[in-house]
Amino acid sequence: MARKDRGGSVGTPATVALARAGIPYAVRAYEHDPAAESFGLEAARALGVEPARVFKTLLVDTGTGLAVGVVPVDRTLDLKAMAGALGVKKVAMADPVAAERSSGYVVGGISPIGQKRALSTVVDVSAAEHETVFVSGGRRGLDLELSPADLVSVTDASTGPIAR
Repeated sequence: MARKDRGGSVGTPATVALARAGIPYAVRAYEHDPAAESFGLEAARALGVEPARVFKTLLVDTGTGLAVGVVPVDRTLDLKAMAGALGVKKVAMADPVAAERSSGYVVGGISPIGQKRALSTVVDVSAAEHETVFVSGGRRGLDLELSPADLVSVTDASTGPIAR
């Protein structure tokens, strides 16, 4: 997949990181509705793709720092499985302010790619079931389409069954 800009000129830390790494991706922009109850399901509907291919980025607090879980938007993050994947006793959802501060993105637009601080990242194993997946491009109304292998590579992630 060649880099394709399908939503006007964009430049976010996520697109910069992908370009730097030489990873092919496609930009998928859509009109964000501020009243949307679920940013991820809104993206799936707006982009016309099955929710299982659109992944949300969730930050968790391990007690000693933050980590990133990437799961399909139609599922939830299994905190116990996430803790196991990270090798810690337990995790809790990170405070939104801490998530924004750490990632450099706003909630609803947090990308797993190009975050201010490199964090341990776990991508749900279901990503491998698809030729390409969608993740936030770094702002609401902007997704990036790329292969699951490239997502794992660029985020230096591990994979695990972390969604339920």
